[in-house]
Amino acid sequence: MEDVWVFGYGSLLWHTGFAYRDVTPARVQGYHRALRVYSHVYRGSKERPGLVCGLLPGGSCRGLAFRVAGKDWESVRAYLHEREMIYDVDVPRWVNARLGPNLTEIDKVYTFVANARHAQYAGRLSVEDTARLIRHGHGTSGSGMDYLANTVARLAELGIRDKALERVLAAAREEI
Repeated sequence: MEDVWVFGYGSLLWHTGFAYRDVTPARVQGYHRALRVYSHVYRGSKERPGLVCGLLPGGSCRGLAFRVAGKDWESVRAYLHEREMIYDVDVPRWVNARLGPNLTEIDKVYTFVANARHAQYAGRLSVEDTARLIRHGHGTSGSGMDYLANTVARLAELGIRDKALERVLAAAREEI
């Protein structure tokens, strides 16, 4: 089997959790990153949900593509499904991405897109409501604040500004 590219736009940027051969900047056209998925396990609970990023239709999203060796793909795919599809709010998809330092190469990447019809899809929330959920969310993988701070920090290291995430992080920090 050929190697497979996996697109990371949220926690995969800083907590990949699987072996890969290579990593490169990537941009997916037609989708954007947003804090729109209620987390009932990793960054919250059913009683006190947190929020995590989802990939949603429209715009574009910069992140990283991780090249997985073909011989490892089935075990990595199983790991990703266990991690990303805990409540089936995310749907696995193959999408086109621009890869490489200059984002000039085009290839298919495997990623997860949020299902807007799922009960854990939060929809459009105000910055204040989003910040409150981030601030109070805590689950098996830690706090929503850690999730968002790590995501924003890793994006900054990559030279990527996500102003929406930065606004939410600033608002959440103001309340602490």
